[in-house]
Amino acid sequence: MFKHIMVPFDLAAKEKLAKAIKVAGDLARRHGSRLTLISVAGGINGMVSHSVEEYRRLLAAYAAQIEQAEGIDVDSKVYDVPDPSAEVDRTLMEAIDDTGADLIVMASHQPGWVEYLVSSHAGRVAAHAPVSVFVVRNQG
Repeated sequence: MFKHIMVPFDLAAKEKLAKAIKVAGDLARRHGSRLTLISVAGGINGMVSHSVEEYRRLLAAYAAQIEQAEGIDVDSKVYDVPDPSAEVDRTLMEAIDDTGADLIVMASHQPGWVEYLVSSHAGRVAAHAPVSVFVVRNQG
């Protein structure tokens, strides 16, 4: 059913994204799909790395760990942008076309009052993506 699953991923939030990775891995195994971790980074991310090149290397190493643990094909791609927080949604839309993904599995927090004013990244992606989006809540 799905041939290529895209998972937006931030190494700084690895623990919060573990459930989405498990869901994506399960779907990839069931459908014989490839999985690509997509990260939108820019400049120095002091919590994880000191350069985009180092971040790329770390994300590729993490993708290899998932590939080994889940028994699926996993790639990674890092988009280097000047302001990741402002450009993440647009960049994820670009990544859909670049990767040829036909499903996005994306982690999200439980919506609160703030989402009445400003949608979450997952909400914006789900509303505008030309492909199916599976939003995975962090709880439970």
